[in-house]
Amino acid sequence: MAPETQDHPVPSARARELVRGAVDYHIHVAPDFVARRITDVQLAKRCLETGQAGFGLKSHYSSTAERAQVVAEAVPGVTVLGTITLNRAIGGMNPLAVEIAAREGARVVWLPTVSSENEQHEVLAADPNGKVPVWVRFELSLREAGLACDPVPVVDSSGALLPETRAVLEVIARHQLVLCTGHLSRDEIFTVVDAAVEAGVEQIVITHPEFPSQNVSVVDQIALAEMGALLERCYTTAYTGKASWERFFAATRAVGAERTLWSTDLGQRFNPPVEDGLALMADAFLDAGFSEEEVVTMAVTNTRAIAGLEPLHA
Repeated sequence: MAPETQDHPVPSARARELVRGAVDYHIHVAPDFVARRITDVQLAKRCLETGQAGFGLKSHYSSTAERAQVVAEAVPGVTVLGTITLNRAIGGMNPLAVEIAAREGARVVWLPTVSSENEQHEVLAADPNGKVPVWVRFELSLREAGLACDPVPVVDSSGALLPETRAVLEVIARHQLVLCTGHLSRDEIFTVVDAAVEAGVEQIVITHPEFPSQNVSVVDQIALAEMGALLERCYTTAYTGKASWERFFAATRAVGAERTLWSTDLGQRFNPPVEDGLALMADAFLDAGFSEEEVVTMAVTNTRAIAGLEPLHA
């Protein structure tokens, strides 16, 4: 691995070059509901310096479709993706919200994250006076303010897909948007992916399958890849110890680089710079024996496809 400085690892020049042209479609930057490491405009300028093609603006609470266009105009030459996450604040499984976001130029739709039924134990069991994730503390503050933060189901009590979920999938398919599974449980993921394929959704991403609340096994990841989904490896999941790098590497070898793509999930003030994340991933995978070609496939080819950009490498 590359040497560390200021308590954060620094990517090698080789890694930086390999991820040139990549799109980090899953990040959390300012302005947001908490302080972030960098703003969207600042990050766009850093992309011009590092050679990263662009990024996606993820918010747990609002659509970023309009904001993405403003940032892209402010910093010409950088691809900025608008996204929407179907949590309670946006109306949950709300096909109208997805339709409007799509018409405003959004590219990516995340299914519920902080509002997923699968994550509610994280909120309900949280100690308000203890150390909790920033999003959990924010959710608790909303409840303290007397606001309704009911979870957003995607399936009914028997596990069958809800009509509103099917309606969302139909909008995603019609506009050729990217579907990301958010913080759903393993069984919910399989139900949604099966329905998404049936609805004609062409680009499906299984959001950080190694994340503790998803915890998707390698066998299940292979099955999802065979259904046409891509498996996402988020830098922060391994960097913060939520899953081991060895688990990342094993799952990637099992499904193959062609069905794997990278993002960083960065933007937290205590984590490395956002613009370094993909290159740091490259260093880790290279050290584990992955080839440069595999790194380029996961970091550049597949992320550019998600962004709707032309491939850089034949």
